[in-house]
Amino acid sequence: MDLRYPVGKFNHDGDLTSSLIESWIKEIEGAPALLRESVAGLGDEQLDTSYRPGGWTVRQVVHHLADSHINSYVRFKLALTEDNPTIKPYREEKRAELPDSKMPIEVSLLLLESLHSRWVTLLRSLSPADLEKTFFHPDSGEIKVGLNIGIYAWHSRHHIAHITSLRERLGW
Repeated sequence: MDLRYPVGKFNHDGDLTSSLIESWIKEIEGAPALLRESVAGLGDEQLDTSYRPGGWTVRQVVHHLADSHINSYVRFKLALTEDNPTIKPYREEKRAELPDSKMPIEVSLLLLESLHSRWVTLLRSLSPADLEKTFFHPDSGEIKVGLNIGIYAWHSRHHIAHITSLRERLGW
């Protein structure tokens, strides 16, 4: 298994059907509970263990999910209310070193539960025309709202797998 990409890289080349979009929204909806389950019972020493050599700690992964999903939620709102806005990328590796990434994980678990509740409500309200709206990412190019739902369903699955695969490897 590739420790960096335990569920593989995101890849979707087909049509964005309504059933596919709904399955991705369900993944986003369930992600906070799966994340909470993945870290249940871990102590500080385990939370401060890297999921791979040179990788983030479990604690940093949890806080990264909160950072990233806040940004994604805002990007969705920008794409839905502006014409192909250019979003600002950020240095996730630098953010993972800031003091708030050393806080107890409960802060980010609660934030994700609330954020995902709002996010899923927004996503389920989207029309087919909304799914075609775009934003421009300076590193990735133009991204459609519909595809971005899949990217963030994958993003949740990807990071939760970092934690669950570490637990399996170390027998936690």
